[in-house]
Amino acid sequence: MNPALENLKVRGFFQQCSDVEGLSRLMDEGPVTFYEGTDPTGPSLHIGHMVPFFACRHLLAAGHKFIALIGGGTARIGDPSGKTEMRKILSYETLDANAALIRAQLERFLGADEKKVQFANNKDWLATLNYIDFLREIGSHFSVNRMLSFEAYKLRMETGLSFIEFNYQLLQSYDFLQLHKRYGCRLQIGGDDQWGNIVAGADLIRRIEGAEVYGMTFPLVTTSDGKKMGKTEKGAIFLNPKITSPYEFFQYWRNIQDADIRRFLLMFTFLPVGECESLCAQGKNPNEAKERLAWEVTALIHGKDEADKALAGARASFGGSGGDKSAMPKAEFPRSKFEAGYNIVDIFTDAGLAPTKSEARRLVQQGGAFVSKAGSDLEAIADVGASITALYLDGDGELILRAGKKRYCRVMAK
Repeated sequence: MNPALENLKVRGFFQQCSDVEGLSRLMDEGPVTFYEGTDPTGPSLHIGHMVPFFACRHLLAAGHKFIALIGGGTARIGDPSGKTEMRKILSYETLDANAALIRAQLERFLGADEKKVQFANNKDWLATLNYIDFLREIGSHFSVNRMLSFEAYKLRMETGLSFIEFNYQLLQSYDFLQLHKRYGCRLQIGGDDQWGNIVAGADLIRRIEGAEVYGMTFPLVTTSDGKKMGKTEKGAIFLNPKITSPYEFFQYWRNIQDADIRRFLLMFTFLPVGECESLCAQGKNPNEAKERLAWEVTALIHGKDEADKALAGARASFGGSGGDKSAMPKAEFPRSKFEAGYNIVDIFTDAGLAPTKSEARRLVQQGGAFVSKAGSDLEAIADVGASITALYLDGDGELILRAGKKRYCRVMAK
C-alpha cells in the first residue's frame, strides 16, 4: 500500500475505498488532486466536521494537492445523509456569510499555500444550472432503485424524504465531475455517511468521461461511551471561539475518557505514531496524555498562545502548578448580591453552569455543586437554600464554581 494510505490506516482514518490498489498505484506515480466538501449550513465548523481535514493534512504532507469545496450551492437544499429530518432552508445571504467564515477557518487550519490548497464553491456551477438540461445530461445516468439502496436514503425513507433532498446525490456527483474537468481531481474523501454520494460521483465520471477516479471515506468517530465526536451536554464543540471558547475547547479534550486517548492522539494531532504510543504506554499517567492531547489540538485550531492560556486555566481549575485563572470562563456579579447572600441555585444558573433553576437545584441536591471559600479548596454544597456570602470571596473579590467534575466558572464580585 502507498505510504500515505498506510499512514491514514495506522492513524485510524481508513474506512472504505472504492479501489485501494488502484488508488495506491496512482499515488505511487505522483501527486494526486483530491477534494472534500463541506456545506456552509452554520457559521462555524465543529470538531466532528474536521476528521477529513485532519486526514487531508496528512495527504498534503505526502505531496498531494487538495481542493476545499465550499457547498454554497448544495447547501441551498441540504444533504439528507445522517439526518432524520429535512434541514432548515437558509437564505442565500446567510449561506454566503457562512461560507466566508468557514473558508477562513479552513485556511487557518490548512495553510495558504495555493500550490497545494485551492478553494472552490459549487455555487459557481450549480446556481445557474438549467434543470431540463441537467436532467437530460446528468439525471439519465442515475438509477432510482440504486439510489434508494444507499443507507442515507434508506434511513430517511422511514421519516420522509423530500424531493428537493432526493436531488442531493446528483448534485454532489456533478461536483466531482466538475472538479475532475476543471482541476483534474481524481479522489473524493469524506465521512463514511458520504459513501453513497462519493461512489455515485465516481460512477458518473466513469460514464461521461471514461476516466477512473476514486473515493475514500473515514469512520464517523464516536467516543468510547457511544456519543458523537465533539458533542457535549452544552452542544457541539465549535471552532469559532465566540461560540466555544478556547478554554472550553481545551477542556473537552482534557476530559475525554481514558479509553479514547490513544485513538484521539493518532487522529487529532500530528505527533509521530511512536510518541502517541509512548504517551499511552502502560504505567503512564493518563492525565498527562490528555493534557498533551488538549494542548496539541487547541494549538492547531486556536494557536499556541490560546493553547498555553487554556492549559494554565485548566491547571488553575484543578489546583495544579502553573495555573492561571484568567483563562477560565468567567462571570461578573454585583458585590451587593454576595453581601445580601447569593442563593446557591441562583448563582449556578446565572453563571451558566446550569441551563435552568430546576437543573441547578438538581445539581445541588445530587452533590455536584462546588464552591471555593476565600481562596481555599472547593467544597460541595448540597443545601438548595444555602447562600454564598461575601465570606466566600478571596482577597481579589473572586471565587470558583464547579458543576460536576469538569465544568468551572470564575466568579468576580464588582
